[in-house]
Amino acid sequence: MSQQSEQPTPEDIPAEEIAQGADSEQSGDQDPAERIAALESEVRKLKEDYLRALADGQNAKRMADKRIEDNSKYAVSNFAKELLSVADNLGRALLAATPDARKVEHVNTLAVGIEMTEKELASALGKYGVRKVDSLMQPFDPNFHQAVQEVEKTDVPNGTVVQVFQDAYVIAERLLRPAMVVVSRGGPKREEVPVQDAGQGSVDQSV
Repeated sequence: MSQQSEQPTPEDIPAEEIAQGADSEQSGDQDPAERIAALESEVRKLKEDYLRALADGQNAKRMADKRIEDNSKYAVSNFAKELLSVADNLGRALLAATPDARKVEHVNTLAVGIEMTEKELASALGKYGVRKVDSLMQPFDPNFHQAVQEVEKTDVPNGTVVQVFQDAYVIAERLLRPAMVVVSRGGPKREEVPVQDAGQGSVDQSV
C-alpha cells in the first residue's frame, strides 16, 4: 500500500523561514546597482570604524608610553627634593671656609672633604637627570626664579639676578625647585633676546 507524501501547510512553516523567503524575494527584485552601492556604503562605514578604533588604540598606547616614561624620569622627584637641602648645607659650609680660614691646615682639609662630598652628591643627582640652574647675573626668568627682593643697581641691565639665596634645580625638563633671588632695578634696559637664542627657555613646572 503506497503512502502519499503530505504537503506542508502554511501553518506548518516556521515564521523565520517565511521572513527569509520574503527577504530573498526582495533582494532578488533589488536593482544590482543599488545593491552594490549599499554594500560599498557599508564597506566604507566598516573601514571608518576600523580606522577610528585603530587611531584610538594608538593614542591610548602613546599616552601609556608617555606615563611610563614620565614615571621613569620623575620617580625620584620627591627624594631628590629632600637631598637639595643637603646640597644647600654643603654649599653654605664651603662659603664659611674663606681663603684666610683655609690657611689653617685642618680647616683646609675639612673644606676639601666637603668639596669632594658636594661633587659626589651632584654626580649622584646628575645620574637621575637632576642639575643645578645657574642664576647669578642672568636675566630674571619666572620659569626658574622667585624674586624675594629688588635692589637699586644701575651698573647692570634692569631685571638682572644679582644675588642668589637658594639655587634652582631641574629634573629632566621639569622644574624641581625655583631659585630664591634678588633682582636689580634702575639699570639700563636689557636688549631683547630672540626666542631661539634664549639661554634657559621654559620648563615644565608640574613636579
